[in-house]
Amino acid sequence: MGSASYAARRSQLETYFDRTAAETWARLTSTAKVSRIRETVRAGRDEMRATLLSWLPEDLSGRRILDAGCGTGALAIEAARRGADVIAIDIAGNLVNVARERAPSDLKGSIEFHVGDMLNPGLGSFDHVVAMDSLIHYQPADIADTVAKLMARTRQSIVITFAPKTPLLTVMHNVGLLFPRGDRAPAIVPVTATTLCDLLEDRFEAGDWTNTRTQLVTSGFYKSQAFELKRA
Repeated sequence: MGSASYAARRSQLETYFDRTAAETWARLTSTAKVSRIRETVRAGRDEMRATLLSWLPEDLSGRRILDAGCGTGALAIEAARRGADVIAIDIAGNLVNVARERAPSDLKGSIEFHVGDMLNPGLGSFDHVVAMDSLIHYQPADIADTVAKLMARTRQSIVITFAPKTPLLTVMHNVGLLFPRGDRAPAIVPVTATTLCDLLEDRFEAGDWTNTRTQLVTSGFYKSQAFELKRA
């Protein structure tokens, strides 16, 4: 479904999020008390989630949405509250189990949880695709390839996030490579919006899709950039 580098990275991420850090991420995405550093990450993720949801129609009744990299399900739940029929998928089975437990039973729409690859063609087609912080660990070319594959199955819009390539993030990334990673998350891969746009334009016909908006969210140790593509 993806390139060799995509598959190798996905395997690393599955090990990290499903085994090494499942409990940490379940706690981070709850209301439990966390460290000050993780509070900034939680606040940033909350702001980013709100941003991505604000880029979708307020009334999602009858819309089919792919939550690609659903984690513990916060975005999927909010979309289903607004009437969406959500396909929520993540490579980390332990996080998906948490998402199932947290999903309320009185949603206006529905959520169908899956463990596996967001590129699985068996998931069908969608009105909208959302990938929040699930592509930030991949090489830019793999991000573009993944988005291009999702474009073929998406009717209206795709919203993703990427790690913006800034001088500070580049230094942090390079310094991080000097130290043993241990149980830390696989490194993020910064990319500029211009580079991402150029890579995407190489993968679909001009005029079919357009980048309509982008927004940076920064909160302490959290830095991520939202990026929206709409079908022309």
